[in-house]
Amino acid sequence: MRLYSRAGGCRSVRLLKSTAAQCDHCCGMDRTDRVLALDWLRGLGVLIMLQGHLFNSFARADLHDHPVYVLSQFIGGMPAPIFLFLVGATLAFRLDRGDHEGLSPAARLWSALRRAAFLAAIAFAFRFQLWLFAWGNPWTEIVRVDILNCMALGVTVLAPVALLAPLKRITWCAAAGLAIAALAPLVSMLDWSGFPWLVRNYIVPNKAYFSFFPDAAYIAFGVSFGALLRTAAPARDRNMQWAACFGLALIVTAHYFSNLPFSIYPDSDFWLNSPGLIFIRFGIVLVLVAAGFVWTAGQQTEKLALMRRLGTNSLLIYWVHVELVYGRWFWFAKQRLTIGECATASLLLIALMYGLAALNLPTRVKGRLRRLGGVSRRVSTRHA
Repeated sequence: MRLYSRAGGCRSVRLLKSTAAQCDHCCGMDRTDRVLALDWLRGLGVLIMLQGHLFNSFARADLHDHPVYVLSQFIGGMPAPIFLFLVGATLAFRLDRGDHEGLSPAARLWSALRRAAFLAAIAFAFRFQLWLFAWGNPWTEIVRVDILNCMALGVTVLAPVALLAPLKRITWCAAAGLAIAALAPLVSMLDWSGFPWLVRNYIVPNKAYFSFFPDAAYIAFGVSFGALLRTAAPARDRNMQWAACFGLALIVTAHYFSNLPFSIYPDSDFWLNSPGLIFIRFGIVLVLVAAGFVWTAGQQTEKLALMRRLGTNSLLIYWVHVELVYGRWFWFAKQRLTIGECATASLLLIALMYGLAALNLPTRVKGRLRRLGGVSRRVSTRHA
């Protein structure tokens, strides 16, 4: 976020406060207690996502067994858990802010549901734009269950935790995450043939979609973690240390049990609905957020480096890059590039998205709309 600190007098102070308030409103965090590690983690997710999608769309089919491509797609599975986890953490911050503002439980619930409605609106607008630009895709692509749809459903289901006290949100959401992950194989085994296909896509584990089971588990874990960060803010250093240790233990334990020759589930697919995969990736996210906490120690909120600039503009980058990478713009290069060419194109895409983020368009648009709203209110008051 660009701040013009050399502007003079009271105008500079007003601009500084206004810009900071816009950032806080967008991210759902208190400006005086912003967790920079979460911005850094979101930026890391963006970085991994950009290279993973580009390799997936542009690499030649005969190179899909190449070690670099395999590594690209293997780590490319991490952005979704990161983004889902951070949506939960942001929801926890939003509810904590409501607590400190003295909002009633019903008002906090309404705030959480508004957040879910916003995510749903963005999800459908995103899918509609992709369908419109695709020139001939079936209309069902408009209602395809993408990650934003999963976020909207997950936040809606978890919204009632707004009625709980902050400490109870930690335990209840952790339990909810465990339940969602544990039930995923059982949900896959049920007969869903009598349900509409759209309902099945939202609920039943499917490698083609982001379904509630098991992906919403990351959102629940994020709410629990975010509530913990807010509730125990003075001990944040110690909490991050414990997060790293717990994450490593979770990775090792889940990997061990996932490789046992027997399972408590009659039928389970590790890459589709296994709780083991959820816990491994959740452990990785905890280790990464602790690493981000160390990385951003001493950084100033207003000065955005590569990771945090990408992170604070993640939604815009996600929207634009999907159209560029999977749309028709570069049809002549799809599935035709070598590994080296994909690596070069990935760097160019990252540079382009960083440049887009540096324009700070969301904050500028919001500032313009707020100024227009303020002018209209003053005009209506003057004529009243």
